[in-house]
Amino acid sequence: MSEVKTDLNSFESKLDLNNLDRSKWKTYRFDEIAKNISERVDPNDTDLEVYIGLEHIDSSSIHIKRHGSPDDVNGTKLKFYNGDVIFGRRRAYQRKAGIATWDGFCSAHALVLRANPDVIDPKLFPFFLHSDLFMNRAIDISVGSLSPTINWGTLKHQEFLLPPKEIHSNLAELIFAKESSVKAAYHSLSKLKRLSKALINKYVPRDSDQKWLLGDVINIRKGVTYKTSDYSDAENGTPLLNLKSIEKGGGFNPDGIKYFLGECKEQHYVRDEDLIIACTDITRGGDVVGYPLNPSVYQGKEMLFTMDLAAIEVKNTKLKRDYLYYVLKANWVHWFLFAYSPGTTVLHLDFNGLKKLKIPKIDMVTQDIYVAELQSADSMITRQLKVIQDLEVLQQAIINKVF
Repeated sequence: MSEVKTDLNSFESKLDLNNLDRSKWKTYRFDEIAKNISERVDPNDTDLEVYIGLEHIDSSSIHIKRHGSPDDVNGTKLKFYNGDVIFGRRRAYQRKAGIATWDGFCSAHALVLRANPDVIDPKLFPFFLHSDLFMNRAIDISVGSLSPTINWGTLKHQEFLLPPKEIHSNLAELIFAKESSVKAAYHSLSKLKRLSKALINKYVPRDSDQKWLLGDVINIRKGVTYKTSDYSDAENGTPLLNLKSIEKGGGFNPDGIKYFLGECKEQHYVRDEDLIIACTDITRGGDVVGYPLNPSVYQGKEMLFTMDLAAIEVKNTKLKRDYLYYVLKANWVHWFLFAYSPGTTVLHLDFNGLKKLKIPKIDMVTQDIYVAELQSADSMITRQLKVIQDLEVLQQAIINKVF
């Protein structure tokens, strides 16, 4: 972390963020800072090929890394142009505001915003939207309890203090320098993930000479339904693993934990020896169905799991649970299980199909070697995620000093 602090000092030597002279700053209404683009698009009658829903925008990121297509949606949407910012007006606390790098259309639960270059440098505008100053105001003016939403009629009247235009380019340069570091760190993360996936596919060969029929070596225990009225908080409830706990491609999403305070039975708890997998999926591409949760998450802990998950117990002592974890992350295994996951809006894994899976029959010593190498790759990914977290904390600190 000392390296990160040194980096911050080098930035502040260019522009003293701790002593910005605000005497020449001016207050502007938001509709003077940006324009709300409200052109409508019918997904069934357009030449545009890119659709961006709120699910395609990552929290606290100005970059939109993925998108859908017109076939994914129905109903009137909003048109955006290359360079516009798509801001999620529903659940503003998720801090979703990303720069469009294509022409396309987006969810009506977003606002399409275009910076007024006479007031704010368009390069600086997305970072202004990610400042605590703007996001906290956006949360404060949201209306509704279950799904708080921002109305343009309210947002446009909000007033914000902005620096004079002559220093915008310096401020944008300063923030973009850190943004470049974040992008480079994400690029390294992508390379590590590709390496990990390549190792998994290498150590889980589809054409192995000897194979186990999965149904012969495992038992399956289905999760149960829990009443949302019995959900609690982290301080009082028991951690409840659910579909959101498993990230795309397997692993663990720490933001997907819920907590439960009601009654439950002993068999409902996760056991250390279990391998938890997703048996449902709400994505059309089957992003999580059949994929496993990293077992390290629940070792020695009291946790429950919902009906969207299933616990696999390995009953053959010659098959290592941790090797099976990586088996279920292999590409060919996932597509085998996806084929046994029927459904239109929700996919459901057929356990009879799961039991038909034939996996490599490898001796225990070799399994241990493979698992050690794959866990080492996972450790490198974890360390890189920490680097990214530190860089993003620094970047947010700089943004909040500017605004």
